[in-house]
Amino acid sequence: MSEENLLCCICNDIFTDPVVLRCSHSFCKDCVQEWWSTKQVQMCPLCNKIDFSRHLPSNLALKNLCDDFLLRRKQETSEPLCTLHSEKLKLFCQDHQQLICVVCRDSREHKKHRFSPVNEAAQHYKEQLLQSVKPLREKQLLFKQVKETFDKAAVHIKVQLQKTEKKIMQQFKNLHQFLQDEEKAKIAALKSEEKQKSKVIREKIVDLCRDITALSDTIRATEEETRAADVLFLQNHQQATESVQQHLQLEVPELISGALIDEAKHLANMTYNTWMKMKEMVSFSPVILDPNTAHPELILSEDLTSVTSGQKFKPPDIPERFDQSCCVLGSEGFHSGCHSWDVEVRSDASWGVGVVNESVHRKGQTQTGYWELSFIGGKYLAASRPIPDKVLPVEKLQKVRVQLDWEKGKLSFFDLDTKKLIYTFKHAFTEKLFPYIGTKSKLPLKILPNNFSVTPDDVTLSAGFWPL
Repeated sequence: MSEENLLCCICNDIFTDPVVLRCSHSFCKDCVQEWWSTKQVQMCPLCNKIDFSRHLPSNLALKNLCDDFLLRRKQETSEPLCTLHSEKLKLFCQDHQQLICVVCRDSREHKKHRFSPVNEAAQHYKEQLLQSVKPLREKQLLFKQVKETFDKAAVHIKVQLQKTEKKIMQQFKNLHQFLQDEEKAKIAALKSEEKQKSKVIREKIVDLCRDITALSDTIRATEEETRAADVLFLQNHQQATESVQQHLQLEVPELISGALIDEAKHLANMTYNTWMKMKEMVSFSPVILDPNTAHPELILSEDLTSVTSGQKFKPPDIPERFDQSCCVLGSEGFHSGCHSWDVEVRSDASWGVGVVNESVHRKGQTQTGYWELSFIGGKYLAASRPIPDKVLPVEKLQKVRVQLDWEKGKLSFFDLDTKKLIYTFKHAFTEKLFPYIGTKSKLPLKILPNNFSVTPDDVTLSAGFWPL
């Protein structure tokens, strides 16, 4: 607040013990009371409104502002003095880096020291301090740039959440739909059998009711014949006897085999049979690509098993992402055992498949720590720098099997169509190795799924490990 806003209009000085009137105007307490002492009524010196207050409330907020202003002004105007001689500090001792007075200059303590006038020393050190601010500005700019990266990462995490959640929901929706369809089919088959067998039973029941009625009529007629006169009975008994014999020849029906619903057929191994049918919609990929490692120009498929070039959206630059080598890693690495995976490589543009060390440099061009089969400039190469690239005498490849034996230190590549060995790297691996795919093509390089082999005893995958 400026000094003008802190002046009492009566004394034209900074407020002292300010009070506030009913009209909201403030004055020094002594000033307004002295003003009123010369007036017949208590009126505001500014707006002339009458104020009948006997007690004038203090304006504490205004008092605090005035006290702060006076303190700052005192600090600005007060000049420090030498603590030894009470003289003004007019010199700066460069050797001791301290302010001194003219008496200090002539003392034994500062004899033969270098001195500068206060204004010159202040100017020098101000310039020096301003120079030291430049790196801070550069640091501030760097922090702002990093903050932008963090902001992008926060937004990208939300995008990943929505995208991944959508994929998960769609996958389970497909599974739910499959199970619902299977349930409907099972119940439909059950109801169809029930309808068919109930129809047969109902027809048998109708025939039985007809035979029971016929037997009842015969029994009643025969009993009536026995109650007739002897002559009349003897005249008709032959016919009654024949009717009885005829109905005695009726065969008693029995339930035929398979008359009831075959519960075992509908319930036997139902979950297993349903699982068997799910093979058509279930696949297993031995390698899942990690989008967090993918070069910004790469596009991964929805199921994270294929990759193409041509990305326009720039993802956050995180430590695990490659920024120059146009490649992507598998999500899981291997530090032991035997592993194999198949890659479709139909592209005519540059590509590479293989493995890299976990510690491989991901910023800048990758120089070492990788073993790959690549296609560059129309030639197939086995590359693992600093070893010179080796040109391979192979025809056009469509599918490649990558086979790793970590303990034996062997990484082999096969032509999946001909099952012929293309090349084998031999190296004593010491780190975890990650599957690697690099491409600059708009045609996808794809990790091929393994086929299921499901038996009641176990579940296996068809991808085998080929002997060298």
